[in-house]
Amino acid sequence: MDRFKKYDTFFLVIFCLLISQSIRAEIKLPGYFTDNMMLQRDMPIKIWGWGNRYETVTVSIHDQKVNTRCKKDGTWEIILSPIPYGGPYSLTVQGKENSIKIENILIGDIWLCSGQSNMEWTVEQSANSKQEVQNANYPEIRALKVPKSIKNSPQDNFNAQWEICSPSTVGAFSGIAYYYARALYKEVQIPIGIINASWGGTDIETWISDEAFTALPSNVQKQYNMEVVNNLEEYIRQNKGQKQAFLDAMENDPGINNQWFIPGFNTVAWEEMKVPGEWGTTPLSLIDGHVWFKYDLNLTCTEAGRPATLSLGTIDDADITWVNGTKVGNASGWDTPRIYSIPPGILKEGSNNITVRVTDNGGSGGMWGQEADIYLEIDNTRHSLAGNWKYQMSVANADYHVLDITPNMVHSSLYNTMIHPLTPFRIKGVIWYQGENNVGAGYDYRTLFQTQIKDWRTRWGYELPFYWVQLANLYPEDTTPVGSSWAELRESQAMTLELPHTGQATIYDIGDAYSIHPTNKQEVGRRLSLIALHKDYGRDSLVYSGPTFQNVSFKENTAVITMNTYGSQLTIHNKYGYLEGFSIAGEDRKFVWAKAFIDANGKIIVYNENIAEPVAVRYAWSNNPAANLFNAQGLPAIPFRTDSWKGVTEK
Repeated sequence: MDRFKKYDTFFLVIFCLLISQSIRAEIKLPGYFTDNMMLQRDMPIKIWGWGNRYETVTVSIHDQKVNTRCKKDGTWEIILSPIPYGGPYSLTVQGKENSIKIENILIGDIWLCSGQSNMEWTVEQSANSKQEVQNANYPEIRALKVPKSIKNSPQDNFNAQWEICSPSTVGAFSGIAYYYARALYKEVQIPIGIINASWGGTDIETWISDEAFTALPSNVQKQYNMEVVNNLEEYIRQNKGQKQAFLDAMENDPGINNQWFIPGFNTVAWEEMKVPGEWGTTPLSLIDGHVWFKYDLNLTCTEAGRPATLSLGTIDDADITWVNGTKVGNASGWDTPRIYSIPPGILKEGSNNITVRVTDNGGSGGMWGQEADIYLEIDNTRHSLAGNWKYQMSVANADYHVLDITPNMVHSSLYNTMIHPLTPFRIKGVIWYQGENNVGAGYDYRTLFQTQIKDWRTRWGYELPFYWVQLANLYPEDTTPVGSSWAELRESQAMTLELPHTGQATIYDIGDAYSIHPTNKQEVGRRLSLIALHKDYGRDSLVYSGPTFQNVSFKENTAVITMNTYGSQLTIHNKYGYLEGFSIAGEDRKFVWAKAFIDANGKIIVYNENIAEPVAVRYAWSNNPAANLFNAQGLPAIPFRTDSWKGVTEK
């Protein structure tokens, strides 16, 4: 009997070997080579994949048929001659054991569209989305979305499906990428492909290869936990169990169980925090979980019992709100205004308690709206609730040793998974929208951004056109000129224009003071397309940039600014003809708002009666510039400063 068992085992081993040999012999292509894909026109076309070592592979497309053999490690590649734009074509890859056929391929221009959340923002989330989706019949626009993943070593593949642009698919496309592609297609009538490799809330360091990052000066390298960097996969695995315990605690909140929402609950040991305010500069900066806030408001006898409206502004990420122990509302969404109705009979004379449980699921958190939006309104009388609130954590990730697993934990993590697998694939160029996450390091961004562009060009092996979006306006306008980390990040972006074949779309005029995600993605895509049309598609006479600073001279109490207008004309977007957004300083380096006008020679004259000897001028130098200098094509002047004084982000 044992002899037969030996024979069974022997044949089983042989069978498994034959099966494994058969599997290894199958020719494979990258997981994003699918039906409806696009290939880059007018450049050698690289087709590559995997198979059994030394196996012969034949690739056919259009009028070309080329053979090669797999290398010892099982990899293979073929370089086909350039093909002009057109199609559709079929690609056939023939191996010993199998054949792969990819249908409906177009040849055109492919643009990699990368960055953080504003690039990730979809057509459905953009302005006028219903009509935009209905009108999206552009079968010669194709889109590929790179799946999100993080690794601490470069990967060579991912799986994703190319989509044909139609009303049924376009809603999930990157808004900026789609509007960019549409603008190009309408003008040049060439098939356009867009590859969306974006991830919200990510640092630029995650998009740079390890080789380029480790070559950076030590003062520019962000400090990372090397234990996590070297053992990312194991760290993620261990974190899963700890996170489940944390999530269970979130479901069984002791604050709810112990009725922290009742008016008389003892808060003597609670801390205080100014509301509104984001948690980033508080002891809660690294906390995810439940945090309870309490505030007491005195009302008169005539206000008692009246119906009211409670406004709490925006809360990141979710909340439940009680007034005098009665739940009045709850909502989710970091950018959703919280406005709750208080029924008659809940408010009382004297002290009234407002309790808000804020739930933060990752990243920033808190009651972070505007002071004017935090109030209780009774019969058109508003009581401000802005000020110090009591707060206490009930469940915190730190108590469960849970780390929020994000790409920002490890430098190069997104380059490894979302960019590196694309580097063998020929593309036309890159559009980029990122920087919000690096605002606190705007000075270092001068080095980081140029390093990234050079790095990607090295990986692709040719000088990719690289165009980006300068940061939009955000936060309320400044009442007096102050230092600005957003202005310094914009400056670092503009300084990167010194690299060849680069371009910048300036959009501080179309953002949203109260949202980091302005919805007018159409205009952003259009402005990016102007750069490409001028630089890559032969529209030499097309004005693609707003006015830029050229030089300054100081004469007595005025500054005389010369702008490069690129053949256009300076215009002022103000019905009174007044220039806004200029500030001026003397030797004391204290900036004040300046008066400015355009003289008969097209020069900008800047002055302030109280600055006898000005030495520096700044324009649009704030988080949210109240600036109105444009060209005749409606493109805003690029922010600038004439000084080189140390900024708020220079360490």
